[in-house]
Amino acid sequence: MKQIVVIGGGIVGLSSAYYLQQDGNQVTIIDKTDLSGGASYVNAGYLTPSHIIPLASPGMMAKGIKWMFNSSSPFYIKPRLDPDFLKWAWYFNKSSTKAHVEKAIPLIKDLNLLSKELYTDWHESGEMGDFQLEKKGLLMLYKSRKEGEHEKEIAKRAASLGLEVRELTARELSKIQPNLNAEILGAVHYECDAHTSPHEIMRKLKHLLQKKGVVFKTGEEVTDFSYESGNINRVNTQISSYPADEVVLASGSWSQGLAKKLGLRLAVQPGKGYRIDVPRETPVTLPAILMEAKVAVTPMKGFTRFAGTMELSGINHKIRKERVSAIARAAESYYNQLHISEREKANAKCGLRPVSPDGLPYIGRPSQFNNLAIATGHAMMGWSLGPATGKLVSELIAGKKLSMALDGFHPDRRF
Repeated sequence: MKQIVVIGGGIVGLSSAYYLQQDGNQVTIIDKTDLSGGASYVNAGYLTPSHIIPLASPGMMAKGIKWMFNSSSPFYIKPRLDPDFLKWAWYFNKSSTKAHVEKAIPLIKDLNLLSKELYTDWHESGEMGDFQLEKKGLLMLYKSRKEGEHEKEIAKRAASLGLEVRELTARELSKIQPNLNAEILGAVHYECDAHTSPHEIMRKLKHLLQKKGVVFKTGEEVTDFSYESGNINRVNTQISSYPADEVVLASGSWSQGLAKKLGLRLAVQPGKGYRIDVPRETPVTLPAILMEAKVAVTPMKGFTRFAGTMELSGINHKIRKERVSAIARAAESYYNQLHISEREKANAKCGLRPVSPDGLPYIGRPSQFNNLAIATGHAMMGWSLGPATGKLVSELIAGKKLSMALDGFHPDRRF
């Protein structure tokens, strides 16, 4: 039995702990928060095999520069002279090529499919009790022919990879999602996708792990590490010190700072996302992405969530009211009879998603350490990819055959 310290209590950290404990290890999770908020709680809850295109793709940097001085734009980059950010932006631009997208597509697809299978296993096992897991797919709603044609090209590629997808006319769309604005021309329906209520799963997963003997150390911030000859011996916090046979670094947007304490170069920038919850009946029946606005809409258990934006402005939890208002306006312009109140907007929350320069997560062992596994950098797909990442981390540490190759996710890769 190994003593394993997992740094980070988001979906990736909890999933890693779940599979590591299954293998008979003693697991301790350290997180500086009380595990009640963050990106794992405020996301859209999607399981998205359809999201085969990485964030780093042709044209994204141009969009970022175009929208740089519009703080309500879907992809907002706050100008700042931060060396880590400037390096990341340079790497991001270098990665935004067609060749990179082609290499990334099968990796993202396979990791998403594995994760969807594992969520299904959790649901069917009953180990966490019942939780929302609905396999109704995801609608990509478009108002302009340009957006529609762009998504149809992605849909063709997805179909060629064996993913279930179909195109819908406005009339066909109205039968499965009534009360849409007349400006909507149609949709692409990714029937391969599913959705959940993140807060529900996080709560149940934490409870299950505690019942199984996983130790939670909350309100503790990792300050440094004790290591020699490529092995980490202890993980130190401002309160205590923990012996470790293995360490999993799954601390999301804070991973780069912790990696520096180990002398590692890990390019990660926090991408802030926002959510508005509407706890009453809405016209929404199916999960959807409002393509022109880049807003995600999810009918969750007891409420409807409207989420979106990618804001690269460093580590902060400042709620920009103009971004919240942009999400609400977009939602109201796609659905008839929808109004998001001022109170609902005032209760908006944000989370920081860890974004790598090439849009692929870091999963694997850095060459400098024998007993460190890195699991971060999932960008907007952290929720979707969490269980698969945790499973792969456990297989790596146990020396088992991996469920899929990790070469494309290696933390030592250069950009």
